[in-house]
Amino acid sequence: MEESVRSEYFELLKIPSVSSDPARLRDCVNCAMWLKNWVEKRGFTAELVNEQFSPPILLAELKGDESRPSVLLYGHYDVQPADPLELWQTPPFEPTVKDERVYCRGAQDDKGQTFAVLCAIRDLIERGEKLPTIKLCLEGQEESNSPALIRLAPELRSKLAANVLLVCDTSAAADLRPAIVAGLRGVGHITVTLTGTNRDLHSGEYGGIAPNVAQGMAELIASLHTPDGAIAVAGFKDGIEPPTHEELKLAEAGAPTEAQLEADIGCECAGGQTGKSIVQRNSFEPTLEVNGIHVGYGGPGAKTVIPCQALAKLSVRYVPGQSPKAVFQALREHLEARVPRGMKLELSEVNIGMSGFRLPVASPVFRLAEDVLKAMDPRGPVFLWDGASIPVVSVLKEVTGAAPLIVGWGQAEDRIHSPNESYGFKQFDLARDWARRILCAL
Repeated sequence: MEESVRSEYFELLKIPSVSSDPARLRDCVNCAMWLKNWVEKRGFTAELVNEQFSPPILLAELKGDESRPSVLLYGHYDVQPADPLELWQTPPFEPTVKDERVYCRGAQDDKGQTFAVLCAIRDLIERGEKLPTIKLCLEGQEESNSPALIRLAPELRSKLAANVLLVCDTSAAADLRPAIVAGLRGVGHITVTLTGTNRDLHSGEYGGIAPNVAQGMAELIASLHTPDGAIAVAGFKDGIEPPTHEELKLAEAGAPTEAQLEADIGCECAGGQTGKSIVQRNSFEPTLEVNGIHVGYGGPGAKTVIPCQALAKLSVRYVPGQSPKAVFQALREHLEARVPRGMKLELSEVNIGMSGFRLPVASPVFRLAEDVLKAMDPRGPVFLWDGASIPVVSVLKEVTGAAPLIVGWGQAEDRIHSPNESYGFKQFDLARDWARRILCAL
C-alpha cells in the first residue's frame, strides 16, 4: 500500500462515524463530507442527500462508456460502536499497524473494503482506462439497518439505476479464497422490557412476595427455543423457501469445517438446531438471537436486591420466504402470551427490517465474476450464502433493477463488530485488484 493511500485510509478511519449514537451525528456528516470531497477530486459529480437527524447519503456519478453495463457501487461509512472500550488493545479510532494489519474500528467493515474499491477506480482513471458509467451510493446507517436509504430509495430510482450492483462488504472463504455471495439473510431487532415492582427491593424483606424480573426475563427468553435449539415461536418459520440441492452442495463446498469454526470462536459450534449441518444453520435457516440482557446488580461483591426492571435485546435473521411483518407479529404474540405473573411487558425500538434473498447461481454476471476471480486465484471462487445481512441490498436490487455482485475480502481474524477490528494490507490489495479487474471486464 502506497504511503499516500495509507495516509488517506487512516484519515478516513479516524472519523468516529457511529450511526447508532445520536451524539456522533456530526462525525457521520464529517465522514460523508470527506468522501464527497475525495470523489469530486476524481471527477465524480456528487451530492449529499439528507433526512432530518440522519447521517447523509452520498450519491455520485462518473459518466463513462454508455455501451457498457453501468455499475452502482454500494458501501457504508458508518461503523459499529467501539464498546467495550476496555477490551481494545489499541485506541479504537487511532489506526495502528501490527504485522501488516491495520487495527481500528471500521478498518474492514466497511470503510476499508469500500475505500479499496474507490482506490481501484482512481487507479483506472489515472491509467486512462475506458470505464463504464460508475455510480456511488455510500450511506451512513447500514449498521442501524439503513432506515433513511430504505425510505428514500424509491424517490432516488433514476439516480441509482444501474445494470450491476457492486458490493464489497462481505468475506472471502478461508485462506482468502475468493467467494461470490449468492444470498444474504435479512435482519430485524427489538427491545424487550419487563417491569415488576416500583423500585429495587430488599431481597430479605420482600423475598417470596415480590415478583423477580430477572427470573421472569430468564423464563421469557428460555421460552423462545426448544431444548434441541429449534425456534419455539409458532409461525416464525412459515413460508421458508428451502435451498435447492445445487445451492446446498455449492454452499457445503465453500464452507469452513466445524474444526475451523471452533478454533475461530473458541468453543463448540452448539448454536442452532441439533441435527442440522453448520451450513444449514448459518446460511439457510433463520435465527432468533439474544444480543444482550441487562438486569439487577452486576458490580463487585453482593447487593441483595430484587430488581424492578429487566431489558433484553433480540435480533432476527430472516431467510427467503419469510415475511418480516408476520415474523414479528408471531414473536409479539409469543411474548405477550408468556408474561410472568405480576409483571408488565413493553416492546420498543422495533425494527422489522428487510427479508433475506438468494440469487440465481447461473446469473451471467456471476459467470463473468468467476472468470475474473479465477484469473486472480487459480483455485477459483466458491459460492457462499452469507448468514450476515446488508439490509438495503434487497431494496437496491428491486429499485435499481441491477444484478447484485457481492464479493468481499474479509476474514474471521478481522473481528468485525468486536474489539480489535482489523484489516490486512493483503486483503485491501485484493479488494483493490478485484475492483480494477471487474470494472475493466464489464
